Amino acid sequence: MHLGIIMDGNGRWASNLGRPRVFGHRRGAARVSEIVKASPELGIKTLTLYAFSTENWNRAAHEVESLMRIFRGYLQTKFLSLVDNNVCVKFLGDPSPIASDIVLQMKKLEDATSGNNGLYLNIAINYGGRDEIVRATKRVVQAVKAGTLDIKMMDEKTFASFLDTSGQSDPDLIIRTAGELRLSNFLTWQSSYSEFFFTDLAWPDFYPKDLSKAIAEFFKRNRKFGKQTTSIFQRK
Repeated sequence: MHLGIIMDGNGRWASNLGRPRVFGHRRGAARVSEIVKASPELGIKTLTLYAFSTENWNRAAHEVESLMRIFRGYLQTKFLSLVDNNVCVKFLGDPSPIASDIVLQMKKLEDATSGNNGLYLNIAINYGGRDEIVRATKRVVQAVKAGTLDIKMMDEKTFASFLDTSGQSDPDLIIRTAGELRLSNFLTWQSSYSEFFFTDLAWPDFYPKDLSKAIAEFFKRNRKFGKQTTSIFQRK
């Protein structure tokens, strides 16, 4: 299955403990490692994590700087473990506003893990669903102008091939932590028929056991896809 997670509540979790928001972000980064490690054992083939949205640049400058510093550290310290544990990493979003040294590390990690097939890990950084659709549309226009795409042949499947998630299945389940009940511009196109699971737990308090419970709840559901009821266990 393909699982998407909106990792929310790091800052509020820290504030409730009387700690600076960056403390929560660091604890959240540590939780990422645990969830990534547990995912294959829970039947997850593709995991998409919402790390930093296009709107997050509007946060206080010191918080954005701290987030980028944590992300830089994650890339450095987890590089070898991601390679050795057969994780294939792909970054979603527009990398152009991100510091060049981070973008270079992102590219190196993608290249080093491109042959892995144990877990496909998408990290959405400077990502927004609407922004992705706009960027995909620009690529479509360029392809039409270049003569490599006949606009008459455009359909949903063709358009999806221009998205950041090209070649991947849509998410079966999207989890959001910290009690919020919205998508916040996450996988806008891809989530049309995703199931949702909301929890009051903040991301630093969301452990693999909680992920297991969410997946168990998912497998109790029937998915119709606009048609007749189909048991998840009957899906190909």
